[in-house]
Amino acid sequence: MSIELLAKQGRDRVHGGLASIDSAKLRQLRDQSIRSCFTRLEETSNRMEHVARIYSKVFINDAAARSINATYYTLQNTEGNIVWIAFGDDKTADYTRLRALVMLKVSMLICVGSDNSHIINQLEGCVPAIKEFDTISAAVHHACYYAAENSKVIFSPATSQGPSSEEASRIYRHEVNEL
Repeated sequence: MSIELLAKQGRDRVHGGLASIDSAKLRQLRDQSIRSCFTRLEETSNRMEHVARIYSKVFINDAAARSINATYYTLQNTEGNIVWIAFGDDKTADYTRLRALVMLKVSMLICVGSDNSHIINQLEGCVPAIKEFDTISAAVHHACYYAAENSKVIFSPATSQGPSSEEASRIYRHEVNEL
């Protein structure tokens, strides 16, 4: 198993796998059994999940990224031009930790929420275009029509504000599939 495949499974899954290894070692199981602890891990839904390719744009669902660190990991590990859809209502998040990465990789930031001033103030000047919308639906439609060809449109909230990751994920997937 490659390190990239292992990393894509997410920190929770890797920690679960490591716990399985500890358990297996305690029971003195063979190396093959230990390897199977990692390969049996289920795909983490809502985490860097490919949704669709539409008009040469790849839509990625990362609704489980409910922290700055999780979104940092996603942006860091995504190649190419990125359109980032984030929740903007969190007034306590420190988005400045993302500034260098956003400058390097993100061509458009789309904020979803009723008051996105906090994220906009912290990332203004780092990204060529910032747009605001009240709904995930409007954000997806805007991204589809205005993102450059071969962009990756990533829904990565970066905050626990807004609907649950399951609900936000369901909405995002639905809207992408309706394009």
